[in-house]
Amino acid sequence: MDPLTRQISQEIERRRTFAIISHPDAGKTTLTEKILLFGGAVREAGAVRSQRAARHATSDWLEIERQRGISVSSSVMHAEYEGTRINILDTPGHRDFSEDTYRTLLAADSVVMLIDAAKGVEPQTRRLFEVCRMRGLPIFTFINKMDRAGLDPLELLSEIEDVLGIEAIPVNWAVGSGREFRGVYDRMGKKLLLFRGGNHGASELEETEIVGDVADPDVRSGMGPEAEITAEALELLDGAGTEFDLARVRAGKQTPVFFGSALTNYGVRPFLESFLTMAPCPGAQLAAEGPVDPVETPFSAFVFKIQANMDPDHRDRVAFVRICSGRYVQGLVAKHQRTGKPIRLAKSTLLMGRDREGVTEAFPGDVIGLFDPGMLRIGDTISEGGEVSFVDFPAFAPEHFMRIELGLVTKRKALAKGLEQLTQEGAVQLFQEQDASSPTIVGAVGPLQFDVLKHRMAAEYKVELRLSPLTFKVARWPQAGFDDDMVRHSQMTKLVYDRDGRAVVLAQSQAFLDSLVARHPELELADTPDPKLFQRTQNAA
Repeated sequence: MDPLTRQISQEIERRRTFAIISHPDAGKTTLTEKILLFGGAVREAGAVRSQRAARHATSDWLEIERQRGISVSSSVMHAEYEGTRINILDTPGHRDFSEDTYRTLLAADSVVMLIDAAKGVEPQTRRLFEVCRMRGLPIFTFINKMDRAGLDPLELLSEIEDVLGIEAIPVNWAVGSGREFRGVYDRMGKKLLLFRGGNHGASELEETEIVGDVADPDVRSGMGPEAEITAEALELLDGAGTEFDLARVRAGKQTPVFFGSALTNYGVRPFLESFLTMAPCPGAQLAAEGPVDPVETPFSAFVFKIQANMDPDHRDRVAFVRICSGRYVQGLVAKHQRTGKPIRLAKSTLLMGRDREGVTEAFPGDVIGLFDPGMLRIGDTISEGGEVSFVDFPAFAPEHFMRIELGLVTKRKALAKGLEQLTQEGAVQLFQEQDASSPTIVGAVGPLQFDVLKHRMAAEYKVELRLSPLTFKVARWPQAGFDDDMVRHSQMTKLVYDRDGRAVVLAQSQAFLDSLVARHPELELADTPDPKLFQRTQNAA
């Protein structure tokens, strides 16, 4: 093995690239920052919901995120923990921003699923879980907020298995809950971990370890008043018959379950250390040409996110790039597969929320930011040698529509620039009627995306955007046998064109589309501009 191949192989083995998914308010951003604390990447965690906090969450860097206390955009962070390189993809929990989450999951090798102990499996968690299942991603479960009153742990396990259809195997078990939550019992290591102290802004807490079986007197004494009920639960789990199987975990058939409190740090370190042992390192990514070996294949990567104006002082545009194979070095010349043109990767950065640091070398599993003048798009592949095209990214049909009131906009050039940029980011979709002088229509998967659009247009482009709602709820792309005259413009249906000039039918409901197809049986309508994209993604998974 030559020195470069050996270096790439060694760097891959020590990397873990994962996304964290959850329903809003489950504590995802708090857990993300605690992992960064243990990795020494940040010195103090920021309370996102504290409007008075001098510091805010590293991962929530957009101004609107700080105002609303929710994540609306995926962010990337990294840390080193005892020789392991951690790459964290923090995703929005709110359904309205699920497009961003779905694209980000394509860059992950595994997933941490966060569940609120008081609420169990919530709707958005269920939706995101299905995307992870579709891709066959290993899923690790952290049941959070055990320091608050919540559901019975056995009930939570049953809900995970019944609702999500995956085997849930507790790696550790909570000792107490709410104010009585004092620690966890490590079922695999046969030891009790007791915690004292701990707070939101620090990683330090007093931790006591007592090695022994659950029947050991010292262990029972350490469990205190919770000893009997904890022992009964552990005996029940031991007799259940389902054993931990790392191969089934890696295949997405089984999820290891951990208990803790991200806010107080209870159980975070044991979870992190177990997760880093169990989670896979970066493996072969599937391209149209077949699996891409991360070690033997020269440099290749794909773009999964575009973000403009991360630094408002420089008006920059950054492409988030997941490295899939080979070694990245600054100044490398790669082929831009969509255009066939060479591109010199001269200016790159490691991302840490909004902050950056220059990077001269990176390896498979790493996510770097490439400063982009406008050449790159979401889903693009760049590679150093040969033809490589990674699986196409799925597109999603908008379900909410607004009309831009152009008569109230004074800065037309800034408006056009801002809309073009935010469309390239995938934040919204733009539509135009056949008459180019007609107002532009904006489409979004969720209504909160319009709030983000208005906020960012005002903050970044100094354009006060006025929007008026439309009653359309469905968008479909004609695929075959279509003629513009088939669509009767009315309050129920409208024919528009997307930013690439493709015809799109808007309707108030599916019933109106069904009526249109009944009148024109030769007409084929698709949920996305290219219905093969999402199918190819599903087949690849």
